Amino acid sequence: MEEVPSLLSLCAKAITEEIIYGDHDLEDIFELPSDLFEHLVMHLPPVALHKLTADSSLKHFSSRQPVTNSDMDRRKRGRFGDFNAVWKTLFESRWPQGSRKVLPRNGVAMMARDAKHKLTIEDANWQQKYWEAHIQNCLDEAAETALLLSFSGDLGDIAISESVMKAIGFKSDIGRTSLNYSKLSYHCLQFGCYASCVRLQNVLCVSEIGDLLKDSKLHGLVFRSVKSKSHVDGACQLIKQNIQTLQSLEFIHCKLSPSTLSKICSCLCTKKSEKFKFQCFSIKSSSILESDAASMPSGFLSFLTERSLHALTFSDNHIGPDFAQMIFNTLVGASADLFALELSESNISGWLTKTNWKIPSCQLLSLERTKCLKSLHVLNLRGDNLNKDDIEDLKFALVHDYMPNLQSLDLSDNPFEDDGIRILISYFTEASEKASSLRELKLENCDLSYKGVAELLGTLSSLRPSLYALSVAGNELGSHVAGSLAKFLTTPSVRVLNIEDIGLGPSGFRLLGKEMPEVIRLVELNMSKNRGGMETAKFISWLVSHAPELVAVNAGYNFIPAESLEAISHALKLSKGKLEQLDLTGNTGCYQLPPHASRLLEFHKNGRPIVILPSSPNTAAPYDDDP
Repeated sequence: MEEVPSLLSLCAKAITEEIIYGDHDLEDIFELPSDLFEHLVMHLPPVALHKLTADSSLKHFSSRQPVTNSDMDRRKRGRFGDFNAVWKTLFESRWPQGSRKVLPRNGVAMMARDAKHKLTIEDANWQQKYWEAHIQNCLDEAAETALLLSFSGDLGDIAISESVMKAIGFKSDIGRTSLNYSKLSYHCLQFGCYASCVRLQNVLCVSEIGDLLKDSKLHGLVFRSVKSKSHVDGACQLIKQNIQTLQSLEFIHCKLSPSTLSKICSCLCTKKSEKFKFQCFSIKSSSILESDAASMPSGFLSFLTERSLHALTFSDNHIGPDFAQMIFNTLVGASADLFALELSESNISGWLTKTNWKIPSCQLLSLERTKCLKSLHVLNLRGDNLNKDDIEDLKFALVHDYMPNLQSLDLSDNPFEDDGIRILISYFTEASEKASSLRELKLENCDLSYKGVAELLGTLSSLRPSLYALSVAGNELGSHVAGSLAKFLTTPSVRVLNIEDIGLGPSGFRLLGKEMPEVIRLVELNMSKNRGGMETAKFISWLVSHAPELVAVNAGYNFIPAESLEAISHALKLSKGKLEQLDLTGNTGCYQLPPHASRLLEFHKNGRPIVILPSSPNTAAPYDDDP
């Protein structure tokens, strides 16, 4: 039998329809009794809440002047402040997976700015986040329609799906009104002002997109599959339209020629008298045609020297050593304040050999030392097929202080083996005699052996100040490296360690537990895929009690048996530390929880469970790296 609606729900429904489809003043709604008003707000669909909060009367409620005339005014001000919490609920209800999978990325981001100005959940503008994600959904749907061979007409006339319309509160019979709420143009013009970053497929890169997003003040743009001249023209129009606010630009799966790069960069270069806000430029998984230095227009090279450029990324673009050398040579003589440089997933071996800093001229070296890359903090050279000769060239740059402020160096996925690591060790030995700026080092999958890594760890232990984060994941080091790791962890500054898939095994975890210092200051530890079994669980129990600052541990795919979970549960119960996450996914024994171990699910931090267990046998498949 169908449930009979209450009078309150019927009234709320009638008011909601009036808010969405009516054209009357909404002032009377704010005069409702407090309990009725709060019930209404908590049950309004997004489009109704948007219209309510956009009502002109809210200008009075959000005034910063003290409101003392009446209790009613104070109640209104309190209500206005609660709307953000309602928007947060609406956002999480529609996108439970979170904003990272819904919103486009803001480029190689503004890592320095984010580090200084991290927003808390309470600080976030959830209304802005909601409509930005909604606009992205609409644009993605429109791109799917525009890609059809049968499509012809204007982008603005593309119909938004009924599921999206229903999600924001419109009914399927909205045709009774004169406004066409279901068109892309309505959504862009109504909610486009909330978008700060959008992702656009090539079919949307036309002149019309500028009109649809005319009210947006975009900080970030992500273009996908831009290949033709018309695509480039549409992208450039949107760049120019947002030049006053644009900070990040990213191209993915695109085909870009030197002239195309020059045209795009010319849109970004403003007059010297204007404040240049652009910071991050990224090209990923794309083809950069005719990428030799001689074919590169001066416009592109000039853009690389802009003082505002903060982060530069070329990843998986099949560039060669000549292109990489051209970029570095341009940056060497520039006064740009570049913070992060990524040249990854390409075959650029030999690119540093002919860089300008190796020209044997004292005068040139002196000039470059004062300018080149002095502001660089992050250098990512992952997957570039670098060998020991390339590491020797890199050492030259580091020893001669051409990157004096480098803090993060990623050399992962380069097969330079122990010969290359010993060259780095010689640099660290020299660096130990003076203050070193390096804080993070990644050496994943570099074909390193136990002996090479043991030598490295011993040298790093004497570095002052020492590293903050180290990763040697993916190197087959075996159990013997455990002693060196334990000694390295006595270094007080080490906070983050990644030893995933290094072949520790049960004996390695046992040795690690025996050799560890009484207290360690780790914040994050990834020790997954080491097949440690019961010994992994014993080490976790020890770790929880002896690492008071530990926040996250990844112990996935270690063959941890179910009977060991009781010990982990006991350790968590006694712990008074800061642990927020213990990842046990991939351990098949943890799926069938014994009754006494189900207590693991009771541990929470900040409202979330600490222990992450396999959710099903499929996601808990045992890790096996054998062919």
